Amino acid sequence: MSSKFEKSYQIHVYETSPNARLSIHSLLNYLQDIASDHAEMLGFGRDDLMKQNSFWVLSRLYIEITHWPGWDEIIFLRTWPNGTDKLFALRNYEICYLNGHILGYASSSWLILDRTTKRIQRPESFIDGLNISKPEKFEIRNATKLETFAEQGQTNHCFRIKTSDLDLNFHTNNAVYLRWISDSYDPGFLLKNDPQSIEINYLAESKYNEEIVIRTTAENERIFNHSICRAEDYKELCRVRMVWRPGINMHLKDI
Repeated sequence: MSSKFEKSYQIHVYETSPNARLSIHSLLNYLQDIASDHAEMLGFGRDDLMKQNSFWVLSRLYIEITHWPGWDEIIFLRTWPNGTDKLFALRNYEICYLNGHILGYASSSWLILDRTTKRIQRPESFIDGLNISKPEKFEIRNATKLETFAEQGQTNHCFRIKTSDLDLNFHTNNAVYLRWISDSYDPGFLLKNDPQSIEINYLAESKYNEEIVIRTTAENERIFNHSICRAEDYKELCRVRMVWRPGINMHLKDI
């Protein structure tokens, strides 16, 4: 079986931002969807790991986008596992139009946890021997460990986790963290700017009705570091670094 998997996605209006282009959290949903489908095909998907009392956890993600596709466009995602790095299982992605024009790339680092002890498992014991191609050179780097800016950051968002934020494990869905980050920006900024790169570190789980605080620091007018913390004990749950560039000022009424 090929170690690469391809799938197309049509961008629905409910998956767009106010500028009529694909939202960052919708893109992350696509990446999670195709990774899940491919892992199942290769024999180490969610159900396969559950049989061994284990589960996947997305730990780090790095995305570079040269052009954000818009409402009703069809994009093509390609993904493949790219070996391991110590305790991480690596997975890469290409994002393009159906004609092959590349829109962006992503790299992700995953951990396997024991369901009972929550201890990290060696990925080789789950994926070795599955006839997966050797790691290959890729266009972008792997996601790295981000520094924390939680103590210096300015609090600009505070809320409670709702039922609609939860996944099938009753934890906050990975894409929701990016939706929270997007909600912390002024709509005028989002209309005038596009994400150029997004880097995420997931640090701890969050659950229903917990109060969440987002703290933000700006390196300059285009680069922002975000820290998502639990308000009760200021446990840091997620770190996000966003690099923005000027975008096309477009609104649904202009289409």
